[in-house]
Amino acid sequence: MRLKEKVALITGASSGIGKETALLFAREGAKVTLVARNEKALHQVGAEIENSGGAAIVAPADVTAPEDCSGSVEAAIRQFGKLDILVNAAGIIGSGAITNTTLESWREMMRVNLDSVFLMMQLAVPYLEKTKGGAIVNVSSVTGLRAFPNVLAYCVSKAGVDQLTRCTALELAPKGIRVNAVNPGVVVSNLHRRGGMDEQKYTSFLEHSKSTHPLGRVGEARDIAEAILYLAADAAGWITGVTLSVDGGRQLTCAR
Repeated sequence: MRLKEKVALITGASSGIGKETALLFAREGAKVTLVARNEKALHQVGAEIENSGGAAIVAPADVTAPEDCSGSVEAAIRQFGKLDILVNAAGIIGSGAITNTTLESWREMMRVNLDSVFLMMQLAVPYLEKTKGGAIVNVSSVTGLRAFPNVLAYCVSKAGVDQLTRCTALELAPKGIRVNAVNPGVVVSNLHRRGGMDEQKYTSFLEHSKSTHPLGRVGEARDIAEAILYLAADAAGWITGVTLSVDGGRQLTCAR
């Protein structure tokens, strides 16, 4: 019960890394506020937590809408009275190079992957400060650390998340708030499917990715959730400003 009596808010909690993190946090004793656009899927996650004896509330929100973000934080405080942990796991991906990425696609990537993280952090800080040990964990990507072709806007958005993490770690340390990020490699989820990859291409992509990750496999959402749990828990109480690669060694490799 590494998060006993803790209250966490998790964006992107309806699927993938966000969902797995919510389920793991609940098993570890946290009370969880579930945030995402897909209300039906959120309720399913909430029911799974409650059926296992945990505590969760559903706060449907579009993280690109400031009023939705504010409402989700307010819902957590209303229900649980405090906030100890913020996990920013909501995100999108899309293909495109400098020659064919539209301005609107670029802006949408920044709105979802970077602006929402900034806004959720800003809204959560006053409450995290009160806990005298608040923690923020942002879900970034190996693409924030290394350059990859044809996912330009995604790479830049995640590099922004990494620098946002480092800068705010310095700013918030005097308030007792730790800020860290995890940088996954390829993880089995709906991210790439929602980004436009059909099932055949996605299957081929996963198979190819086994050869690009030195440990010989792609990641599972649980791999990332465990790292998020560590950074959010008191065991990581002297860690802040870290961008933790959880990628089977992918960030170590060069094109070949």
